[in-house]
Amino acid sequence: MNRELFQLIEDFKRDKRLQSFDEAATKQAVVLRILKALGWNPFDIDEVYPEYSVGGGKVDYALKCNGRTKVFIEVKKVNENLERHQEQLLKYSFQEGVKLAVLTNGISWWFYLPLREGSWEQRKFYTIEIYEQDSKDVVDKFEEFLSKENVTSDMAVENGEKRYKSIQKQYLIKKTLPKAWDKIVTEPDGHLVEILASATEKLCGYKPDNETVRGFLEKIKKVSQIVFTESSVNQNSKISPENYVGKPIVGFTFKGVKYPVHTWRGMLIKIAEIMYSLHREEFEEKIFKLKGRKRPYFTTNSKDLKVPYRIENTDIYMETHFSADGVVRLSKRIISLFGYKEEDLSIETKERKGV
Repeated sequence: MNRELFQLIEDFKRDKRLQSFDEAATKQAVVLRILKALGWNPFDIDEVYPEYSVGGGKVDYALKCNGRTKVFIEVKKVNENLERHQEQLLKYSFQEGVKLAVLTNGISWWFYLPLREGSWEQRKFYTIEIYEQDSKDVVDKFEEFLSKENVTSDMAVENGEKRYKSIQKQYLIKKTLPKAWDKIVTEPDGHLVEILASATEKLCGYKPDNETVRGFLEKIKKVSQIVFTESSVNQNSKISPENYVGKPIVGFTFKGVKYPVHTWRGMLIKIAEIMYSLHREEFEEKIFKLKGRKRPYFTTNSKDLKVPYRIENTDIYMETHFSADGVVRLSKRIISLFGYKEEDLSIETKERKGV
């Protein structure tokens, strides 16, 4: 394991100053130090080229090997919402034929395969969250996707392709399973009918004829569709909060509107922003009523918080240092504060399978 990078990640997790860094400080104190630990020389412009010109704009860093541009990295300040910046970065990457792109605010690192088909969001194959993920896992993934050795040999792109294909494979399987089951139920072959008829005979002593079995399968068609839709595809918040530990979030739905997010922290921030947009006049009056046992959840003084985030267009800071379960609990308290029910919020996750 890269001990230098591991210690650096551990230091970041303890350093509260990171939350107050602007973009320049994030580049110098976080991004360049990580690149150095990954084998890159930040002082050699033939390796790490700053302010790289492309398409009438600039990308913060271009990682180069033997005169070829291998990776684009765009850096925003800590706590910056990355979603609004991915399109520009990926357009630049696509124009230049760069196979690997990274969007980061120093704490969140989003990895993309820009030349892949699909929406910008679909081209993202991995996310590193320094505060939320195990330090060893963070180091392993940085090495896998961004070390100088792997980028130079093109293994970084190959690793990204493997992970991308695995994600797509799981998506297609989950999407197709309900259709496959529906086909089995509505068009059962003789083998399935015989298996079900034989099992019935063993249990009650009487073997049903084929038409009875086929009729039964037709009746359970609608039920099976509901089961697959709710449990296999949506995987929403009908499960208890304790089940969220270790599960990556895909997005959430509030009052029928779906919001894609990629971190639990991002969900909490989005919930607060939605409440502010819907209840501006009463937001400040109500939100400060939420308090933790040891510290406030919302305040006008960022120093009161462990990992603060300033709600856009306000002077209000919110605490964002929570586990997945903590995010869910606080999100439900926030919407309840403004008169909504827990049922108005549902959460979509995906199982972590080492992909």
